[in-house]
This record gives sequence, structure tokens and C-alpha cells, in this order.
Amino acid sequence: MAGHSQFSNIMHRKGAQDKKRAKIFAKLIREVTVAAKSGLPDPDANPRLRSAIIACRAANMPKDNIERAIKKVAGGDESEVYDEVRYEGYGPGGIAVIVEALTDNRNRTASDVRTAFSKNGGNLAETGAVSFMFDRMGAIHYAAETGSSDDVFEAALEAGAEDVDSNDGGHDIFCQPDDFHTVSEALAAALGNPESAQLDWRPQNTVEVSDKEAETIMRLFEALEDNDDVQRVSANFEISEEVMAKLSA
Repeated sequence: MAGHSQFSNIMHRKGAQDKKRAKIFAKLIREVTVAAKSGLPDPDANPRLRSAIIACRAANMPKDNIERAIKKVAGGDESEVYDEVRYEGYGPGGIAVIVEALTDNRNRTASDVRTAFSKNGGNLAETGAVSFMFDRMGAIHYAAETGSSDDVFEAALEAGAEDVDSNDGGHDIFCQPDDFHTVSEALAAALGNPESAQLDWRPQNTVEVSDKEAETIMRLFEALEDNDDVQRVSANFEISEEVMAKLSA
């Protein structure tokens, strides 16, 4: 397992997810708002909004929060206007990193992201510098106790997914972006609600990093994900189980 999923599992083991629930909800609502404004404020007619709602459900967000955000957009509320920005760069060990943000101040966000990279052994690059090393995919994560690798693989196959990666950290299921809604709904019916579900960048190849590099990468990810404007961070690193155990301690 690599990149964002691995970071999320480490943070989950440390208990950081619960502490950051309010921040996670705020980011998800921002995505719902932008998705609703990008098309009709109706999930049946707006694939991006459907994807945003799936991510909210995976995070156990109350239904009222989601509906309230959509109704604000439907009512013509223009108080919240966000620009979509993607940053690309390199982290410790030469790993490729993609940062997706929704911001109401591009200069502030660019400065914050650049600082996070420079303070943690990385540097920003031009847009397009690393994204060609990734595939845009629907990514759905289930806990390891959801079922055996065979059971989850069978459910994913039936749901129309393209690939499954199962290990001690859980089950990562991947599908084409256009199939995200259908696959997510089918998996929820078969396996229950996932721990996370979102459109993500999946690395075509991964780079294994050393203990020291792994620690710095975790600091970089924490700095980026702690930023209110940053929605997602993806990377192409691979960490051994031994190093994972140390980081999770």
C-alpha cells in the first residue's frame, strides 16, 4: 500500500482522525459546496456532487449537514466562493506529490503549501510535473475486519471495480471515476459503509523510502493536511511493514 492510504492508516492508528473530525467535515462540506455550484445542486444530475456525498457518508457526516450545504447553493448563496488549485512537487527521497486544494485566497494557499514542502525536505514543481505518473481513480477503503481478501475481492468484482489491494492495513478498492457512484453503492450494499471513499490519484509505480525519509514524509503530509484549504494529498511512496510499525507506535 502506498501514498495517501498509508498515511491515513498511520494517522488512524495514532487516533488523530477523531481529533480532526471537525476539520475533516469542514473540508468535505467545502467540496459539496463547490460540487453543487459546478453543476445542478441535484446529486442525480451531478456526478461530482454524488461523489462528494459518498465521501461525506464514508466519514459518517450527519445527513442534515450535507443537505444544508446543498440548499444554500440551491438558494443562490454566493458567500462562499472557492477556486480549485492543484500543486505538484517532490518530497523526501524524490517522491512525487500531488496536492489538491479549494481556496478563497490563492496567494495564501500557494505560500502555505510551498512552506510545507520547503520545511520538510521537498520542493514545488510546475503543474504537470508529476501527475503523469498517476491515474485518476475512484478509491474506496474498507477496514481489514470487513472480511477476508477473497470475500472483498468477490464483492469488488461484482460491483464493477477494477482492482483490489488487501493487506493488514485494510482493503483498497479502485474503479474508474465514471463508475465511482455505481461501485460505491454496490459495495455499501454488500460490505457496509467504507472508512473512506473519494476520487484520488493512484501512483502507477511506487518508490520505497528509508526510515528517515518516511518520518519526514509523514511530517510533510501532516503539515499539508492540517491546512484548511488542502483537500487531498497523494504520493507515490512505499513504506515497509517494519517502518510502518515504528511510525504507528
